Amino acid sequence: MAGGSFQPSGVAKERAQEYEGRVTLFVVMACLVAAIGGSIFGYDIGISGGVTSMDPFLKKFFPEVYRKKNYRTENNYCKYNNHGLAAFTSSLYLAGLVASLAASPVTRKYGRRASILCGGISFLVGASLNAGAVNLAMLLLGRIMLGVGIGFGNQAVPLYLSEMAPAHLRGALNMMFQLATTLGIFTANMINYGTQKINPWGWRLSLGLAMFPALLMTVGGLFLPETPNSLIEQGLKDKGRKILEKIRGTSHVDAEFQDMIEASELANSIKHPFRNILESRNRPQLVMAIFMPMFQILTGINSILFYAPVLFQSMGFGGNASLYSSVMTGAVLASSTVVSIVTVDRWGRRALLIGGGIQMVICQIIVAIILGLKFGTEKQLSKGFSILVVVFICLFVAAFGWSWGPLGWTVPSEIFPLETRSAGQSITVTVNLFFTFVIAQAFLPLLCSFKFGIFLFFAGWITIMTIFVAIFLPETKGVPIEEMVLLWRKHWFWKKLMPPIQELDNSNGQQADLPELRN
Repeated sequence: MAGGSFQPSGVAKERAQEYEGRVTLFVVMACLVAAIGGSIFGYDIGISGGVTSMDPFLKKFFPEVYRKKNYRTENNYCKYNNHGLAAFTSSLYLAGLVASLAASPVTRKYGRRASILCGGISFLVGASLNAGAVNLAMLLLGRIMLGVGIGFGNQAVPLYLSEMAPAHLRGALNMMFQLATTLGIFTANMINYGTQKINPWGWRLSLGLAMFPALLMTVGGLFLPETPNSLIEQGLKDKGRKILEKIRGTSHVDAEFQDMIEASELANSIKHPFRNILESRNRPQLVMAIFMPMFQILTGINSILFYAPVLFQSMGFGGNASLYSSVMTGAVLASSTVVSIVTVDRWGRRALLIGGGIQMVICQIIVAIILGLKFGTEKQLSKGFSILVVVFICLFVAAFGWSWGPLGWTVPSEIFPLETRSAGQSITVTVNLFFTFVIAQAFLPLLCSFKFGIFLFFAGWITIMTIFVAIFLPETKGVPIEEMVLLWRKHWFWKKLMPPIQELDNSNGQQADLPELRN
């Protein structure tokens, strides 16, 4: 490469136009198996809100909440305000946060497939403990094991999907994770709707059925191939090329393979990826790895998904009606994710994120106005206004489903160079789970304190994040993952923070010595 230029993080030049290959059945099946991890994540999100609205479950583990729900006259917004109940929901995400940090070195050293297997086994153990729980300690231990599974699964699966997918369809295939998540939520809501009629052990069936997708993920993981990027990073170049040829359906993979080789050589020179990710040349990716998952949670979507039955019951819906409404929101979320899969590689990431943000703000404000005027301690929603609230919550969920839901995972997973990719994904998962934990722990007290203002609180955050995307996020559509670093140098803001490109020494054709790459 004498006479060219050296890019201090990533590949040396753009070769995207030279990439060949197609979407093969092999890569589609591999992505489907990997995306099952998303279905377990979604199932756990959906199932917890349903079982916490079931009387037999509350009577056994949270009798105080059961008494407030059924026998006390209390502020409608405060019926479920209980620290223990919040801990049941949030403990899973705190455990996932810690596990995601441990998952990063496993993902990098042993491969994406190893982390997927660890996640599947942890899910199996956690679902078994929850289904057989006889006391609160056993119940929380099961939730913690599920959290460990989420930490490993969310670390590895988005990376796996990004690295297996061809560049021109990476967005759509990566969203298999989010689609599986939404289908998991919808399935959980349907199961809760059916099992709440089975007394007194329906909640055990709801929690225990998580073992089914966990088993699929574990068994499927045994047959998954490792990604070419990971194999090359581990020094298995010949095997990596064979897998690349297999998943692209052609032997003409020289350009893409060369990009992977260059990225791998730099990745293997980096001994401390978490330290490296803090350097100025990685600043744009680091900012996105923090703010994208943070904003995704601060939309308030998880509050609605975790506590949908609780939220609807707090608004005066009956038990069956609240579960039915949560089934509707789950169905809307799953179907709207399909819209994103179809359009993301055609319209781009920015258009979907900005459009979804605007729709979510409008819906949150309208719901807040309805509840502020027509619902309170002494007032119940009429049937007409109850239907209106559900409609606008569904429109909010739909906007999230085709924008920030899938893209909150897709964008961070595709922007990092190989040398910091596992560390970057670990930060993304950690930030996501941290804010998920905070919102899950705080939502019930906030609902009690803010009342209808909770929707305005989230609308404010959505406004901020929509402006953030419009200003700071470049369009990543169609950019090969190994060439993503070149995109930041073209952005009006981020190029000011990037270090200068070091030229090759043309006298001998060797790379200039780059102090910034030393550890």
